[in-house]
Formats: sequence, C-alpha cells, structure tokens
Amino acid sequence: MGKREKNKKKGKGAEKTTIKTDKKLAARQKKMIAKLGEDDIETIVAKYEAIETKSSDLTEVLCAPPTARANYSICSHPDKEEIFINGGEFFNGQKTFVYGDFFCYNITKNEWKVLKSSICPAPRSGHQMVSVSTDGGQIWLFGGEFASPSQLQFYHYKDLWVYRIAKKQWEKINAANAPNARSGHRMVVTKKKLFVFGGFHDNNTSYRYFNDLHCFSLENYTWTKIEPSGTPPAPRSGCCMIANPEGKILVWGGYSKSNVKKEIDRGVTHADMFALTSDKNDLESYKWTSVKPGGKRPPPRSGMSAVIAANGKVYTFGGVLDTEEDEEDVRGMFSNELHSLDPASHSWRKLDLSTKKKTLKPQEAEMEEETKPAEVKTVVHDDGVFTVSVGGPSQSSSSTKMNSETVDLGGPTPRMNSGIVVCKGLLYIYGGLYESGSRQYTLSDFYSIDLHKMDQWKTLIANSLTGNEWLGSDSEDGSSDDDEGSDDDDEDDDSDDDDDSSDMDTE
Repeated sequence: MGKREKNKKKGKGAEKTTIKTDKKLAARQKKMIAKLGEDDIETIVAKYEAIETKSSDLTEVLCAPPTARANYSICSHPDKEEIFINGGEFFNGQKTFVYGDFFCYNITKNEWKVLKSSICPAPRSGHQMVSVSTDGGQIWLFGGEFASPSQLQFYHYKDLWVYRIAKKQWEKINAANAPNARSGHRMVVTKKKLFVFGGFHDNNTSYRYFNDLHCFSLENYTWTKIEPSGTPPAPRSGCCMIANPEGKILVWGGYSKSNVKKEIDRGVTHADMFALTSDKNDLESYKWTSVKPGGKRPPPRSGMSAVIAANGKVYTFGGVLDTEEDEEDVRGMFSNELHSLDPASHSWRKLDLSTKKKTLKPQEAEMEEETKPAEVKTVVHDDGVFTVSVGGPSQSSSSTKMNSETVDLGGPTPRMNSGIVVCKGLLYIYGGLYESGSRQYTLSDFYSIDLHKMDQWKTLIANSLTGNEWLGSDSEDGSSDDDEGSDDDDEDDDSDDDDDSSDMDTE
C-alpha cells in the first residue's frame, strides 16, 4: 500500500516538474521578446486580418517572378495553362519575413502577375492549396503559420479560403468543426471533398504532431472529422499525400520529432505508406490500410515533393535521406531524383532522363568542356542542415562560397521542399531549400519537363542566388556568433526545485 502511494506521489512530482519547466521556458521567451522590442504575435497577425473587413478590389499587375521563399503553396489551374503561388517565408540568418502575396504564372505567355486584393488570406507559410474546376475554377487554401521576425513566436491558422478564379475574388469560408490550427499538413481533393491530414503545432516551448483526418464538402460547405477503421499513420508533418479521381488516397513519408532524453529531440523520417479507401456500400465509412510498395522504391526521405498527373501516375522529386545518425548528429544526402508511382499497383519506378547526344564539331566540343557546370556534391549535417559544395572535389565544403551569379546546371539541383505541379502534360519544379553549415539557401529557380518524352529539363528561371543575402553565421557546426541567451534568463530556474524533493523516490 505504501509503495503504491509512493509511486503515485512520484508521478505527481514529475507532472509538477514538467509544468514548471514549461512555465520557465515561457518566461524566458517573454523576456527575450521584450528585449527585442517585438510586438505580441496576436497583435502582429491582427493587423493583417483586420484587412478582411474592406471591400474586394483585386488588381493584376505584371511583375518579376516571386522573390526567393520557402514553404509557400503552389497549384495549377484546373483547366488553363496557369500556375499559382501563394505566401511563403524567407530567413536571412537574423530575421524571418513572411509573405502574403499571390502570383499567377501564364505558361503560354511566359509572364508573371501579382494578384492584389484587400480581401485575402493573411501572410503565412506551411499552408496548402488545391484547385477544382467548379464555376470556372476555384483554389482552396487551408491553415499555415505566421512566424514573428525573431522566430520566437508562432501563430497557427485554421481558416479556410476559396479564390474564385473567374470572379477574381477571395472569400473566407466560416464553417464549424474545422481542424485544429496547424501547418505542415497535407490537403487533397477528390469526390468533391477536401481531405486534410497531419501537420503540427509549435509555440516554441512545446510542439504537437497530428495524424487526424478531416474532410470538407465542396457541395454543402461543412467540415467532418473522419474516424477511419484500421491502424492510421503515426503523427507527422510534411508527408506526401495524393488522391486519385476514384477516391483512393495514399499517404507516405513525412517527418516528426520525439524526445530521446532531457532537452534532446530526435527527428524521425517516416518510410511507411498507407491507403485510405471508402466502403463500397457506405461511402462515408473509411479504412486505413498499410501498404508495402514494390518496384524501385526511393529511400526514406523527408521534404520530398509529390503530385499526381492526368495519366494517373504520381511523380515525386527531391528530399533528404538520412544515412548516419547518433543522439545529436544526423548526416545524409540531398536528392534531385525523379520517381513515379502507380497508385493502383503501388509500384515505384526511378525515372532516368533519356537525353539525346549530338555530334559536336571540335570547336563546339571545346566550348562545351569549358562551360561544363562543376560537379555538385551534397552532405547533410545536424538533423536536416545541408552542406552544398559547388566545384570540383578538391574544394572544401566549409570554404566554398556561392557567388551571386546565375547558375544553370541543366536541371534542378538536389533540394528539399520544392514546389511541384503538373499542367497540360508538363511537370514543373519551383524553388526549394538547402543549407550549408548554418547558412540557409532559399531557391527561386524554375524548371519543366515533358512527361511524354522525359528527355531533358527545360530551364525557365536559372538558379540565381542574388536574393540570398545572409546575415547569420556561416559556421559549419551551425553555432551562432550572437547567442541571445544570457545568464539573467536563468536566475530563477532553481528557485522552486526544493518543493519537489519530497516527491522523489529515494529507495
């Protein structure tokens, strides 16, 4: 009896310690925010959301391509040769910029327009967009997050928006029972329904990953939380998710974190695949089934991009492969591989481009050799931090400097989180991310490839680093030269520890 009571008491002590630790982290963060003079995140977001009360006055202006950004959302027009990009963020080593702009790329004219309206989603990143053909075309947008300039504060959205392409109008859809606020989720459309899965919520003192499933009816504008039978995928964000016209949904890969010991989290790259199907006799009843794909499967990667084409095949690009890890170090390789997946047979295939060789004159061969791009080598450090060496093998990754000139390497270089869409038989890759030491490179290059020929990439916008001003540390280990922490932040850390001493098991 006494032992049971002691164990019970010990559990309460552990809970109290956790609560106090969270309070200390929150207090420390509050001090740092005050020191920086940064507004409360709720106040910052409110400035943008207040705009929603004004009347719609959308304008279209020809513009340059979008500036370098990460974690934006991208989709193609359901019927025309147009591609849309919304939001995203850019980090220069010291400050984060979150965007709310909305771009349209006309493929035929090869021109960009920025679409401006006083009624529109607030700036965000990590959100999702899908398009449908209804009423001349609609673009649906859900969720995402807003980070303060210091990245000490995060605001997660749970709002749903529709952009009516024919009317050129945004509308916020207020429907009950929406999913919890989140970013890094995935959203697909099939059978006149939007399906939202996964994602995460992070307030910089604690985090949570989701594996819940929600659907939104495009016919009656209602949210429903789905409780499928079977074993669901583990909680994750940034996974791949596709839906075919028959209603079958596949989910695979993704990323999550788990605690391995005090103050150390281990990132997990998921390698499993699941199918979500509805009951033939009850279309409102769903089931999760574990899938074992065949063929030449890509290695487990996080940050892989996926899209389903009109031919019924799924195409994936890029990502990061972990190849070596211990408790505090992860190493791996960037990828620029292109794979296809048959959703019916779950069979993978690696796509090797069938480039056509031409006979060159001696002068042309000499010119080609002189202008041949240098070898690109990639290494991953510290749980998704990338080192990219541009140049021959004799160059050191720590000393290599990327210049600000345009670099065309004949196709997209290895990267993660690139934008991928298919439009009229062409697959498009836009931007992505890699890091070198503690330096982050945000890409804004643009490529296409004909899915019928699969011969070679066409460069629409070459790889340019002019928008990558970096104000942070370039150290290889990712350490900062200007740590914000100070001793006075910890002055109260041990003030309450004695209260828990009696709850500890000392036997």
